[in-house]
Amino acid sequence: MKIQLLSFILFCFVTQIIAAQVILNANGEGNTYEDINAVLAPNYDIVEVPDCAHSSFGRHIDEVFDKDLNTYVFRFVAHVNQDNDRCKKFDRQRIEIKTYGKSPKNLKGTEGETVEYKWKFKLPNNFKVSKNFTHLHQIKSVGSAYSSLPIISLTARKGTPDGLELRHAPTDSQNTVATVELDLLKGKWVEVTEVIHYSNNGSYSIEIKSVSNDSKIFEYNNDRIDMWQDGSDFMRPKWGIYRSLKRKEDLKDEVVLFNSFSIEEIPALTLEELEKKADKKQLVADSKKQIINFKNSRADDYDEVQLYNSSGKKISSKNIIKKYKIQVSELSNDSYYIVFSKSKRAVKVLKCLVE
Repeated sequence: MKIQLLSFILFCFVTQIIAAQVILNANGEGNTYEDINAVLAPNYDIVEVPDCAHSSFGRHIDEVFDKDLNTYVFRFVAHVNQDNDRCKKFDRQRIEIKTYGKSPKNLKGTEGETVEYKWKFKLPNNFKVSKNFTHLHQIKSVGSAYSSLPIISLTARKGTPDGLELRHAPTDSQNTVATVELDLLKGKWVEVTEVIHYSNNGSYSIEIKSVSNDSKIFEYNNDRIDMWQDGSDFMRPKWGIYRSLKRKEDLKDEVVLFNSFSIEEIPALTLEELEKKADKKQLVADSKKQIINFKNSRADDYDEVQLYNSSGKKISSKNIIKKYKIQVSELSNDSYYIVFSKSKRAVKVLKCLVE
């Protein structure tokens, strides 16, 4: 009997629900489209495949057992000559899954939200890519005048050497902001963690690491980046194979494996959370002194330091926090929370009394 699809939502409570995670994993052969839809858009269809053009092959996404991960995974299959983009466009082909307007609210990124996306994928050793585009992941807007252009895309592209490009498009202009050699990803399972704060004054981070040894392959962080296409209703993720057919001679039939899709909203810290996470040992500082040090917090453990007052309100820390030091003389007598964050998640909270 087929094991029920692993689809669950984890809730963290303070006085209300403050976080929700949705996970999609393969669970065995059969009913693949139905299982994907049940998680990403219950009672609707968000699987975009060329089955209409290549009905003799059957479904272009199925589930197979993977010996490396010792579990079932999703297999995305693209054929150069038989497949197209859902019998709508014939110069490209699309085998993708997504969230969209009919998806649950917590699967759609809205302005001001911070969302973490995670997934695993494996490219074959002999993976071939177009010089035009071979998208493996996109973040797209809905409702914006620029919605035809993904605000974020991971695009494999033929070159010397072939590369995986991270591309950014806040308007109708798209730029490559970072590239990693494609050979570094081929033939192995990799895990991607992407954290986005959706705002014109937003932030974006991505890390790709090897599943087998946890080694980092690629990393990019930007805390001052436009991550909201004006006029958008929401942002949504897409995963799969979406490639140009204009240079068929560069391509071959492909199989790309995916699994462990996760979408999680990262809520803003509440006063209750700050108090709960705070170190039991409270720092006490004399306001007459210029600085206090927190050298026991290693810089590698965090990428941002924030300051909250005793009411749980985030306050400007510009010119106050400098690496391992806080300019106490700039603060009023009060209790403060010093929050060390990694990819927008609080990893350490220190409570400091200025008197």
